[in-house]
Amino acid sequence: MQEWNRAIELIEQDLTENVPVGTLARTALTSEYHFRRMFSSLAGLPISEYIRRRRLTAATAEIIAGGTVLDVAVRYGYGSAEAFTRAFKAMHGLTPSEARQPGAVLHSQPQLRFHLRVEGNTDMKHRIEDKPAFRLIGLKARVPLVHEGPNQAIIDFQKGLDPAVTKRMLECADTDPAGPLSVTDNIDEQRTEGSGLDYWHAVASSKPAPEGFDVLEVPAGLWVVFEAEGKFPEVLQHMWADAATEWFPANPYRWAPGPEMLSVQPEPGGTHGRGQLWIPVEREEVR
Repeated sequence: MQEWNRAIELIEQDLTENVPVGTLARTALTSEYHFRRMFSSLAGLPISEYIRRRRLTAATAEIIAGGTVLDVAVRYGYGSAEAFTRAFKAMHGLTPSEARQPGAVLHSQPQLRFHLRVEGNTDMKHRIEDKPAFRLIGLKARVPLVHEGPNQAIIDFQKGLDPAVTKRMLECADTDPAGPLSVTDNIDEQRTEGSGLDYWHAVASSKPAPEGFDVLEVPAGLWVVFEAEGKFPEVLQHMWADAATEWFPANPYRWAPGPEMLSVQPEPGGTHGRGQLWIPVEREEVR
């Protein structure tokens, strides 16, 4: 994780400068796509939001020390005092003038430090699949990204599905991952709360799509496939977390652009079952 901490230090060198994410990714010796995905999974917030909050934390210290709103706004790249005040209030719930009052409660974003866990206490059942091209056939909706808790837009989308349409869709399934899939794709690059992603109710297929269905052509490539069995939804949430915090740092692969597919086989009663998580990957270059 030394390279990732160097990327964090690069942000800290001058918080008045907005370091491009591509530069941070190169410092971390990986692609920008992988850096964004891994950062969000490891830190619990997008890299853009972390940088914004670190810069506002530094700016807040200058406000409390007596700096004028306009001067601080200009130093930290805001187009106007009003824009800075809006961002300040969104973080603290107070205006800059209110923040100067005795007893004002403020928020701050500490500097992150990445540490690789070396205990290896999670036995991750996985395999690497070199999969030929296929297509996803199903129905999709553009929904907001929700980092924690239920995504009501996805819940509403699933409730609105016609069982007869799902039955027609399942007739197209003829390749792995088998059965109905929950797929996320085309995620907004910034990965901020409320930004968009495509959510699919789909199957993997080599057949032509029937009329009325959305289609996504998926090129040939490598996939890491994680398998888990246990209580739902916890076992699925752990798969995502363990992939980001344990598997990727310990293996010579990086997250690649493409759809991420979840196949679930619930047991009777719906509280337990098995799941497979398919994530597109690329081999890391040997350094």
